[in-house]
Amino acid sequence: MGRILSIDYGRKRTGIAVTDPLQIIAQGLTTVATAELSAFLKDYVAREKVDLIVVGRPMQPNGQPSENLKRVETFVASLQRLFPEMPLTWWDERFTSVMAHQTMRDAGLGKMKRRDKALVDEISATIILQSYMESRQNGMF
Repeated sequence: MGRILSIDYGRKRTGIAVTDPLQIIAQGLTTVATAELSAFLKDYVAREKVDLIVVGRPMQPNGQPSENLKRVETFVASLQRLFPEMPLTWWDERFTSVMAHQTMRDAGLGKMKRRDKALVDEISATIILQSYMESRQNGMF
């Protein structure tokens, strides 16, 4: 069994989270400059067995696509060319940044640490992955 990897794609930075090899626990992996994302993923997938990639689908609160969706769709098309055999799924990422900030507050992180956008992106990717795993566990798909 391999890991599940999730991506919170952003214009400048992209948060990445992964499961353990048994796909039980989601944890933040890193934040990567988006310009270096494909190279990072290629290297990671060469070192670790990955069974699935979950990509956050940027939506507005009303359910309409966000302005960032076109960039993410372009990235996903390149990702599918890079890993043609890799299963990929979309996951709604609405409110993940808000939840990431709340998680940071709940963890007692100071104001300066909560302003760390790279950490917010990594936590957002973890929330996307955790949400996906919970839905799968609850038989939603």
